[in-house]
Amino acid sequence: MSHLIIFNKPYGVICQFGEHEKHASLKQYIDVPGFYPAGRLDTDSEGLLLLTDNGKLQARIAEPKFKLEKTYWAQVEGSPDESRLESLRNGVDLNDFITRPAKVRLLETAQTDALWPRHPPIRVRKTVPDFWLEIKISEGKNRQVRRMTAKVGYPCLRLVRVGIGRINLFEEKLAPGQWRYTEKLP
Repeated sequence: MSHLIIFNKPYGVICQFGEHEKHASLKQYIDVPGFYPAGRLDTDSEGLLLLTDNGKLQARIAEPKFKLEKTYWAQVEGSPDESRLESLRNGVDLNDFITRPAKVRLLETAQTDALWPRHPPIRVRKTVPDFWLEIKISEGKNRQVRRMTAKVGYPCLRLVRVGIGRINLFEEKLAPGQWRYTEKLP
């Protein structure tokens, strides 16, 4: 039996199995005893979440000391500016810590067309442009990507984790709310 579950976490789902007064929980999607999230994904973020019943594997996926790369697609407000993008690449001082350097690149609209619509949709302001970034980090501290983009002047409108190590959500072809066992390791 596999020790790893790949889940496409929808927006608004909290990364816990217990009931929550405001949000849907993992229990409403995955009814497999003994599996727990390997790391977290904020309630207002969506995408790839791995769950495991193996403590060592959970630590290898979640602990920043193992430097497992996580890939995010972030829709941010503003217009691309190379100096701001370079700030993200070099590491950002978030006051409580300085992030490790990140891999950052602009995404084309054709790439982001692969994403499902978010429910509810993001707020759109006609006078403020937005664009998509791919951000790869090897930490994953609390709300890190959102804090990084905000710090350089790009408030995050939507955040989707699309990869953890070698596991890529688009290769798995899972719609939001779907999951499956895998033998693949990140």
